[in-house]
Amino acid sequence: MVASVLVLPLALLMAGDPLAAATAIDAGEFPRTTSVLVEQAGKIAYERHFGGTSAATLHDPRSASKSITALAVGMAIAEKKIVSVDAPAFAFLSDLGPFAHDGPLKAGITVGDLLTMSSALDCDDDDGRSPGNEDNMYPLQVWARWAVDLPVKAGYTRDASHRGPWSYCTAGVLLLGQILQRATGERVDRYIERHLLAPLGVGQVEWKRSPAGEVMTGGMLRMTTGDLARVGRMVLDHGRWGGKQVVPAAWIDQALSAQRKPNASADPRHEHDYGYLFWRRDYPTSCGRSSGWFMSGNGGNHVVMLRDLDAVVVVTTVNYNTRGMHAQTTRLVERLIAPLRCSARERR
Repeated sequence: MVASVLVLPLALLMAGDPLAAATAIDAGEFPRTTSVLVEQAGKIAYERHFGGTSAATLHDPRSASKSITALAVGMAIAEKKIVSVDAPAFAFLSDLGPFAHDGPLKAGITVGDLLTMSSALDCDDDDGRSPGNEDNMYPLQVWARWAVDLPVKAGYTRDASHRGPWSYCTAGVLLLGQILQRATGERVDRYIERHLLAPLGVGQVEWKRSPAGEVMTGGMLRMTTGDLARVGRMVLDHGRWGGKQVVPAAWIDQALSAQRKPNASADPRHEHDYGYLFWRRDYPTSCGRSSGWFMSGNGGNHVVMLRDLDAVVVVTTVNYNTRGMHAQTTRLVERLIAPLRCSARERR
């Protein structure tokens, strides 16, 4: 890989050898990595681009952009466009009725169920036999039609937290976008760009759309590495950017609270928690084992937010559908954050 663009304002933020991670990428230890960015205390500590990409490249971080949909839902709730996470999801989609496989289970699905991957929809992207596997959606003309007509899980029950079992379901996040569109009265891509991305100074983005023109809010929103870092920094700063509250702080706290434990197919080592379309795991840092929330997508695309370090780390890759892709990125993130000092802000 040929690397391009190297930003190293490191004196105040990092110790040790800042080039170690890039040297490892160049040597092939982290294959198909396309960019890395480390930001601490609001300043870029380290940024490098690989494989012919640059700071202007729009990367496809796949499902990492699901987290952006969760942030937009919180904004719509704050605007009272959606009453709460307990609002019945399919009530917003009545124009698509009648629904196949309709009944109490489908009618009982809430916005919160879709945010936590715990709805009654028979949908599991990690199971090729699942009727709701996302691969069944892409050849179709109208994706929302397919999603609302999915069957429900036999024997679905809720536990003491009032949530059902976790299963990874892109169709549910597509439906969240459809709900946002109907609740706000604005096309969902325009709503997200106007209310969330523009206030952060995010530049050009590219949305994936169905053949019928539906906006894919379950992933594949192409953005630059720097703009992904902007989203991460805003989340780390409790929804604030440039002195203004972009996303309500209370919503950030909810979204970054453990809501479910992923199932064994997604998390065989039981290392993760799941919030509102955000993941959590522990990382070794200069502060000890530190909790990090992150946006995650196929290929091992991660936007990691570490409060103890007051740092955001972005890794983009094209390791799509590759075994060990997320483990590779986790190792790289650990290499990138190793030189970062514990944040003085967090020690106070």
